[in-house]
Amino acid sequence: MEKEKISSKIIKKAFKASVPVMTGYIVLGMGFGILLETKGYGVLWAFLMSLLIYAGSMQYVAVDLISGGASFAAMALTTLMVNARHLFYGISMVEKYKNTGKAKPYLIFALTDETYSLVCSEDENEKGKKKYFFLVSLFNHCYWITGSVAGSLLGSVITFNTKGIDFALTALFVTVFVEQWKSTKDHLPAITGVLVSTICLLIFGAESFLIPTMVLITFALAALKKLRREADEK
Repeated sequence: MEKEKISSKIIKKAFKASVPVMTGYIVLGMGFGILLETKGYGVLWAFLMSLLIYAGSMQYVAVDLISGGASFAAMALTTLMVNARHLFYGISMVEKYKNTGKAKPYLIFALTDETYSLVCSEDENEKGKKKYFFLVSLFNHCYWITGSVAGSLLGSVITFNTKGIDFALTALFVTVFVEQWKSTKDHLPAITGVLVSTICLLIFGAESFLIPTMVLITFALAALKKLRREADEK
């Protein structure tokens, strides 16, 4: 990333864009922190996991893996399955993150679903876009850490039934899907994703459908893009 100072205008723009993510991440992070606390892992665990892992849904899954004494192999395989989507949509960020300098490793690390959505919506020719990418990534990361720590602290002083709290992550994905649906008139990619996911769920089952789903969605969207390009050329 360039060594020039980051202007207040870029900071305000990145913060404003990240506010919807903040509202979700604070709540979801708190859910994770509370869940982790109920398993006997304190605020330091919540802080370090959110700082160094920063994997949203995988952190929720990791709570049961850690508390259940899962093997390293089981953790590695589960992580691959849960975060397989990053292998596919991360490829599309190669050009966007080109020439980002020392910030590139962090930008890659901090690329969550919500950050990806904000980064992709940025104009390719917009001045200061690389600084914007970094700030959006940093803000979102900070929101998640803040929520996790707050949830852990809250869980240590308040005891209540936490059953179903991990459903908060599913709720966020539904919210993001609805927001994306409302923001565009082209619903074919979204419909394709839902159909492919449903078919794979029925065929492979809830435990194994994620990777086949991501592979098939990638091929389906690539084929769809090719067909549209050919139609435009005609």
